[in-house]
Amino acid sequence: MELKLANRVMALTPSTTLAITAKAKMLKEQGEDVIGLGAGEPDFNTPAHILDAAFRSMNEGHTKYTPSAGLPALKKAIIDKLQRDHGLTYKPNEIIVANGAKHALYTLFQVILNDGDEVIIPSPYWVSYPEQVKLAGGVPVYIEGSEENQFKITPDQLQNAITNKTRAIIINSPSNPTGVIYTKEELQGIGDICLRENILIISDEIYEKLIYGHHKHISIAQISPELKEQTIIINGVSKSHSMTGWRIGYAAGNKQIIEAMTNLASHSTSNPTTTAQFAAIAAYNGPQEPVEEMRQAFEDRLEIIFDQLVSIPGFTCVKPQGAFYLFPNVKEAAQQTGYPNVDEFVEALLVEAKVAVIPGSGFGTPDNIRLSYATSLEQLEEAVGRIHRFVNSKLEK
Repeated sequence: MELKLANRVMALTPSTTLAITAKAKMLKEQGEDVIGLGAGEPDFNTPAHILDAAFRSMNEGHTKYTPSAGLPALKKAIIDKLQRDHGLTYKPNEIIVANGAKHALYTLFQVILNDGDEVIIPSPYWVSYPEQVKLAGGVPVYIEGSEENQFKITPDQLQNAITNKTRAIIINSPSNPTGVIYTKEELQGIGDICLRENILIISDEIYEKLIYGHHKHISIAQISPELKEQTIIINGVSKSHSMTGWRIGYAAGNKQIIEAMTNLASHSTSNPTTTAQFAAIAAYNGPQEPVEEMRQAFEDRLEIIFDQLVSIPGFTCVKPQGAFYLFPNVKEAAQQTGYPNVDEFVEALLVEAKVAVIPGSGFGTPDNIRLSYATSLEQLEEAVGRIHRFVNSKLEK
């Protein structure tokens, strides 16, 4: 039988993150001492009170279907969280619980995009944004956030990118992969254009609890009632509460969009995992000290490892303000060590230095690499030391 796959999946770009991770895993299985810095998840276990709540819910018989949009009690916990953190008021029919923030985004694109609709994506971007847009029949339109502007786009850039097919823009703050945060003033400038041009704002706030120094996370939806109406917030417990494997995220916003997402979910996933929903209730309603302890650990690592990283010849880096990634520009290092591009430099780091990092090409910025500091300080320092020795050894030849 001749097998023919759907055009929509044939057009997908394979994940560079998964490709590097798979090769690093293969080398480890062969006995190589590989340090992986590709992790997109905290290296802490889910807090104990959340584990206890999940175990308790199963023992109490909460193992059946729930409403497609999520348990009412979890919706209430999300509503309370949005009010507590941002002063935002939502109703239950403006909330949908999904199988992770990634699935919330996927479902959102499916219900808002028709073939040919454009979604503006600032680069660097999270690898799944363009692919999810394409799967919904949409067209990704990229705006480069320059390194000189901390990888952030300007209102003028946004205005110039808008066409009569523009449906939405994605704002990810704090950003994966750069860790930069948009200020209130910057968000206001972007928001004013979106209001004038009637463009939906998709605000991915999954890293909002991981903020460092004097910086502060602002949701664009909290700036004004008008922007709240124009915005769909995407968030979840994966990064904030170290619950990546539990797969609980949510979308908050326009009730017609949320209703359409709910209808689609009812025919695709039925409902998010029941036990995980009870765990998420405990995450939002329970003690938040574990969240702060994790955030502090990440900040401590950043402060130590950043200076070591930028001391490597040919490395420059915008210092992250949130999330748990470093995104240095290593083009000069690659060229000076004899590699024609950063992708080949990354390959050599893995094979020769036994350090796995993610090439920036997967994020729309081919001169950079992404390193996660969601691993122990000991491993981080060893990995950066290996990279430094690798570069020096090539420069000495």
